Amino acid sequence: MNGDLWLILIAVMGIGVLLYLVMVSKLQAFVALLISSVLIGLASGMNLNKIVETVESGMGGTLGFIAVVVGLGAMFGEVLKVSGGAERLALTMVNKFGENKAQWALGITGFIVSIPVFLDVALVILIPIVYSLAKKSKKPILFYGIPLLAGLAVTHAFVPPTPGPITVAKMLGVDLGWVILFGVIAGIPAMILAGPIFGTFISKKVHIEMPDIAKLHGEVKNIKSEKDLPSFALVVSLILIPLILILINTVSGVVLPDGMVKDVLTFVGHPFIALIITVLLTFWLLGTRRGYTKDELQEMATKALEPAGIIILITGAGGVFKQTLIDSGVGKVMGEFMAQSNLPIVMVAFLIALFVRVAQGSATVAMVTGAGLVSPIIADMSVSQPVLGLITIAIAAGSTAVSHVNDSGFWLVNRFFGMTEKQTLKTWTVMETIVGFVGFAVVMILSLFIK
Repeated sequence: MNGDLWLILIAVMGIGVLLYLVMVSKLQAFVALLISSVLIGLASGMNLNKIVETVESGMGGTLGFIAVVVGLGAMFGEVLKVSGGAERLALTMVNKFGENKAQWALGITGFIVSIPVFLDVALVILIPIVYSLAKKSKKPILFYGIPLLAGLAVTHAFVPPTPGPITVAKMLGVDLGWVILFGVIAGIPAMILAGPIFGTFISKKVHIEMPDIAKLHGEVKNIKSEKDLPSFALVVSLILIPLILILINTVSGVVLPDGMVKDVLTFVGHPFIALIITVLLTFWLLGTRRGYTKDELQEMATKALEPAGIIILITGAGGVFKQTLIDSGVGKVMGEFMAQSNLPIVMVAFLIALFVRVAQGSATVAMVTGAGLVSPIIADMSVSQPVLGLITIAIAAGSTAVSHVNDSGFWLVNRFFGMTEKQTLKTWTVMETIVGFVGFAVVMILSLFIK
């Protein structure tokens, strides 16, 4: 058998083992990624000591960046949640837009809130507002719920500092500014089509009763009194600070000459520094100044790192997977093979992530695996930073589409909206698919003009 073909088959075997362990045995994705990486190394003939070194370098090289950014982002999101910042955003947006355009308000709110707050947490915080609007207006709950879900889903997948795009950006070596820029550009039309437009349509086709909040195991809390919430301007400013600093860093690197000004902007715009500044401001403005004690802030920070821990480990294992493909030579062969196929690299990235997403369900695992497979493919190519940003969003789009029964998000929405599996497929699954394919369509269009 041709040696190159053999290496590609090894990669396919490794992916198959990964999907089997996650889907059939329900083994934690962190362990599954490590096992698949080791098996690829063994099958390709890597020295045993080299395999161990690859695991160490892949994990360490990835976590050196990911652990800091995800950890800081999680603490920022937790304080925003506890202080009522997310609720303030939603209530103010609904008041400004008015009841007739509340769909748009909820879509934009979800779009903003899901930048620092994990999707499932944001849904728990904001779902009472959807219930309240539906009861008051007598309109279907999906009329308001789908736009909120679309906004949450878009930035959760497309815009850092959420773990998915952060991880893909690190594994591909792309400046976060490009990811933020293209994530927003692709995310806005995706949110509009999957949110208010699709929400209006599907709410007339799928009729569900108002779910009994008492049956939601106490997870849905009442909306806080507006007088107890932080100001709208403060919340929006805190969310935008890291994004603006990172974007300034990216722009200054392109347009400014070397010198003190550029060095300072590069420093404060690095994701580490941008998020440290934001977290410190958040702890002070939403914490200390609002009466929270040091012990309470410490408890918030500790609680925030609990859900972030497993995400950090999974992304680290994704780094091991990528490094194994590179060190074993499998990645180089895959890159040569894909180069001969003449498919655009953004399409390859999207299709790989989509396949993994449909097969095993987790968007995070799909992003990590997709980035691990794409990274060695582009290693020998001359790919610019803007194109790497487009590839990142293509992977995020593929990892978002076609959420179905093997995705935990599917069941979260199923429960909070009181839908059957069939109704959830018609609503949540279609909405996620619209987000993914619209985001990819924007990326493909941009790729025609960006080289």
